[in-house]
Amino acid sequence: MATLGGALVCLGGALVCLLVVVLDVVAGILAILAETEQNKCRDASHTAVSLGLAAAALLALAHALAYLLGGCICACSQDELARASSNRKRSFACLIFTWVIVVIGLGLLVAGIMGNNKSSASCGFSNHHQLSIGGILCFFHGLFYVAYYVSANAAQTEEQGKHGGGRA
Repeated sequence: MATLGGALVCLGGALVCLLVVVLDVVAGILAILAETEQNKCRDASHTAVSLGLAAAALLALAHALAYLLGGCICACSQDELARASSNRKRSFACLIFTWVIVVIGLGLLVAGIMGNNKSSASCGFSNHHQLSIGGILCFFHGLFYVAYYVSANAAQTEEQGKHGGGRA
């Protein structure tokens, strides 16, 4: 019976990872499409803003769901992190990377949206490709979240084995 419960937890984790990756991929594609629309120069401003907003919303949703549904394993102190297993350290590093990526990605998406909104007179040409770079960061967010989830599960399995939390 414990194996069935473990399989269900594993299936649930796989579904959370799949959901987060799908949201991140769709957000990335929408952001890249927003930049493409922005550079077309024919009534693209409204479409680019809409696509950029949708990409930003999906990235934020993916990040929120990742940690609400997938859980969060972290280290509370430097001493705890120094004594942690390599899997726990890896999961903590991926956790930090996902937060950095989501902050920079959302910042770039918002900057691209605002830049497009202001530059309707100049056809909305992007100077710095904020929307496409933000879109690429959406893909990296999904990648690092999956790495975080796998590492966190491995760390949790290691700790259960050390503390006798395995099968009875």
